[in-house]
Amino acid sequence: MYDLNTIHSIINSSPVLHVSFNPTDPAQGPFPTILPMIGQMGSFAYPSADLDDTLDCYLHGYVTSRVMKLARESSEGLPICIAATKCDGLVLSLTPFSHSYNYRSTVLFGYATPVDDIEEKLWAMELITNSVVPGRWENSRTPPDGAELSSTTILKVKIASGSGKVRDGGPHDEKKDLERSEVTKEIWTGVVPMWEVMGEPVASGYNHVGGVPQYLRSFKDKTNNTNESYAEKATRDAELAPFPA
Repeated sequence: MYDLNTIHSIINSSPVLHVSFNPTDPAQGPFPTILPMIGQMGSFAYPSADLDDTLDCYLHGYVTSRVMKLARESSEGLPICIAATKCDGLVLSLTPFSHSYNYRSTVLFGYATPVDDIEEKLWAMELITNSVVPGRWENSRTPPDGAELSSTTILKVKIASGSGKVRDGGPHDEKKDLERSEVTKEIWTGVVPMWEVMGEPVASGYNHVGGVPQYLRSFKDKTNNTNESYAEKATRDAELAPFPA
């Protein structure tokens, strides 16, 4: 499927994106390179655009990294692939063959170019920073100084195509097994919900702020509640029809 809202939501809620590209120098070997990176969907041209709109993907990285160098050397943009996956539950069936996960996944294909415009670069840095913790940009020492700006590269990925896949619900076993009472009475089936949980914030050794800021505590609580709620919702048809109609 290519539902913009679903795909963009998966990207924006994933702490780590896996970005892959092909090396251009044969001496670097024949294998694609895969990097964990931080990124976020957005539109500098239309800041009010929402997740249902066509968006670019902004990636953050160090200026001397190989992907940044290759993108700068590519006249039409470096072809890259961006992947993200969220796991929402373990789906346990009667047979190993039918075991699965409840999950949300997406893969995007596009062309990456460095952002040189300083206004767009700062906008993207704020976008990505606030994707870590909403409000963190204004609650940190900003704007970045010259050294920080020069050592950081933002890649803007124009998306050419992509797809997403979502699996939820309970196990789906075959009728031949469901009709065997000696199997269904001995083997537990169902879903074990799973979700990412943020723990209690731990202050640094040089922190002099008393207590945890409200914006951070609110984000932690909201994220934990949202993740748990989604994982639980994804299991709700676990007790419905035991196999597809």
